[in-house]
Amino acid sequence: MNRFERVQISEQSPEVRSHNFEEVCLGYTEEEAVAEAKRCLQCKNPQCVTKCPVSINIPEFIHEIAEGNFGKAAKILAKYTALPAVCGRVCPQEVQCESKCVLGNKGDAVAIGKLERFAADWGRDHDVEVAEAKESNGHKVAVIGSGPAGITCAGDLAKEGYDVTIYEALHKPGGVLVYGIPEFRLPKDTVVKHEIRNLKKLGVKIKTNVIVGRTVTIDDLFDKGKYDAVFVGSGAGLPKFMGIPGENYNGVFSANEFLTRNNLMKAYEDGYDTPIKVGSKVAVVGGGNVAMDAARTAKRLGAEVWIVYRRSEEELPARVEEVHHAKEEGINFELLTNPTEIIGDEKGWVKGIKCVRMELGEPDKSGRRRPIPVKGSEFEFDVDTVIMALGTSPNPLIPSTTEGLEVDKKKCLVADEQGQTSKEGVFAGGDAVTGAATVILAMGAGKEAAAAIDKYING
Repeated sequence: MNRFERVQISEQSPEVRSHNFEEVCLGYTEEEAVAEAKRCLQCKNPQCVTKCPVSINIPEFIHEIAEGNFGKAAKILAKYTALPAVCGRVCPQEVQCESKCVLGNKGDAVAIGKLERFAADWGRDHDVEVAEAKESNGHKVAVIGSGPAGITCAGDLAKEGYDVTIYEALHKPGGVLVYGIPEFRLPKDTVVKHEIRNLKKLGVKIKTNVIVGRTVTIDDLFDKGKYDAVFVGSGAGLPKFMGIPGENYNGVFSANEFLTRNNLMKAYEDGYDTPIKVGSKVAVVGGGNVAMDAARTAKRLGAEVWIVYRRSEEELPARVEEVHHAKEEGINFELLTNPTEIIGDEKGWVKGIKCVRMELGEPDKSGRRRPIPVKGSEFEFDVDTVIMALGTSPNPLIPSTTEGLEVDKKKCLVADEQGQTSKEGVFAGGDAVTGAATVILAMGAGKEAAAAIDKYING
């Protein structure tokens, strides 16, 4: 065994997967997982743990995989995370836990994410019971939103004996896990549904089709529901646009709408009547993971696709793995390019996009070099669909219907490091506080808030 070389993982070939919605990564076999786990040095002071937002004991679960104790590894993961099979697939381990692996100094870091996925999948496939909760403590907590932050907060509180009810606005629980992330990255029926089932086994109740701020208010939850605390994990589902001419033409989507129609409402399946306009030539504006998801989805639906991004490849915010997969699947990258206008025909449908070339100047506040338009570099190209993947912000409905709940200038809820908001008994975390971020950071916020709620109630 080469200690410094990672065990490679199997994937669908690009030629095949670009025409289906089955999962791209096929996962480790038992033999491959054991071999990869044995690369772990079992450091006495493991820095990988310090970079995990939910503080998983990484060496402990990897040790059990190395010994062939896969069920025990799954149970160890369940102590720390409510979504191990999800995180093993979609979290940016390369900039978190794996970035601190000492093997990465001379070669490949241990594939922590792929091993987490393996253990969680093995536990699901072999019916390993991981849900353990204490006896009821008589206290009730309401959780708004069933995305990563809400699931994590609810799961941690239920383990401590709290009576937890999640209120979800959509007709299925899972939040961004079901509406935002495509099937080829995160299978819904096998992975997400199983994680939700484990949550329910802890005693968590989930009420769907409840829009807090319309169906009920936070004050109603306290007054009529008799909850001791409320956690707001409602995410950031309000899409952003550029404000350029032509954005109102037919054929312009937010990535949020495009992905929701496809993922949650199953537009890609023949048995569903969900309408979705794909077109033959698609421009996806943006460079994050959502842009990659939208582009790769459009490709699978039969379109020729361009990613239009105003900085260079080095500044792409998407995971390196997602960019690599997109390139393999034939996605075109139009970098250092920024749209200035969407062109429509006489019937109001998109027929092209006008852009300008960019060059990079001095770094801005984010640390990335600022894109500057190049004079006289304007050009047009033909597309019949434009998907804006420029980020999202929190829906203002909850703060606008809750007196005393402070928001910042970006309309995000204001909360301290433990998730306490400006309103007594109301905690918040995840994208509702930070704006659009990663699954694992939302989970970390949910975990912090659960601990703070426990402390608050037992004051």
